Amino acid sequence: MSTIVVARKGSQACIAADSLTTFGDIRLSPELDANHNKIQTFGKTHMGIVGSAAHTLVAERAFNSKAIKADFSTRDSTFDTLLRLHPMLKEKFFLNAKDSEEDPYETSQIDSVFVNANGIFAMYSLREVYEYTRFWAVGSGATYALGAMHAVYEKSRNARDVAVAGAAAGAEFDTSSAPPIHFKTVKLRKE
Repeated sequence: MSTIVVARKGSQACIAADSLTTFGDIRLSPELDANHNKIQTFGKTHMGIVGSAAHTLVAERAFNSKAIKADFSTRDSTFDTLLRLHPMLKEKFFLNAKDSEEDPYETSQIDSVFVNANGIFAMYSLREVYEYTRFWAVGSGATYALGAMHAVYEKSRNARDVAVAGAAAGAEFDTSSAPPIHFKTVKLRKE
């Protein structure tokens, strides 16, 4: 899977991600993958998506579509974007929106974290959207990343140091994550 993290500290927000792609037990190293950077940019938002490798191509097409009018500036605008996205995922991209009989809503099958000048966020497959105050992680290496970011947050100078520490911990200990670590930083708007 992946380790993708977001952090904010002071006037900076950062997203960082590992570079390994896996297909079950098969590992596609960054040296063999021409598109190994897991951070995608949509307007002024940097996003990392975990799950199926197909999500990357779908997100590129969908979030750049004028029909979706993707807006990730706030929790509410992101939720509205996801509401516009879901029918397109089913109709144009043939999404299998069924996951579990117990799910209260159809799933988009996409989990991600993202950063922009407004903060750090995550969106999940049932269209849940969260805004975080310090850091967060998604993917198979998330538990390692969260522990590392918790350990270094107070001592770190900036969000980049926190995020890179989290992604590096995931790459070190999770079998489905590996270096190199890619990152993007943004300057946060003053509140």
